[in-house]
Amino acid sequence: MNSATLKFPPTPVSAHPNELDRRRIARGIKARRRYRYVEPSVVDVDGGYRISSPCCSRNIDAAGGIIDVALLLFEPENATWRLFWKNHKTGAWELHSVHVRLSSILDQLNLDDERTFWQ
Repeated sequence: MNSATLKFPPTPVSAHPNELDRRRIARGIKARRRYRYVEPSVVDVDGGYRISSPCCSRNIDAAGGIIDVALLLFEPENATWRLFWKNHKTGAWELHSVHVRLSSILDQLNLDDERTFWQ
C-alpha cells in the first residue's frame, strides 16, 4: 500500500470573501434607513467585505465623494463576524460588534439609529 506524507500542512482556503455573500450583503443593505438615494458598493477584502458609499450628508466629505461605511470580517477560528465602523476623524476602523450570523450585521447596518455607519 502506498502512503503519502505531507511535509507541510495544507494551506486552509478562506471562505470569505465569496460572490454569494458579497451579493447577499449588497442586496441586504438596500433596506437601510440612511443614504437611501445613493448606490453603495460592496468590495472584497482579505477575510471579508468593505462597504463604501457616496457621502450624501456632506458631513464627512463636503464634495460628496466616496466614503467608507463598514468593514465586515469573518473570523474562522470561532465562526463569528466582526463589524467595524470607520472613524473618519482618525481614519481608523473601530470594532463595533461581533455577530454569529451575517443577517444580524445587515440588521445593524440597516437600522443605524445613531448614525454610526451611515454618517
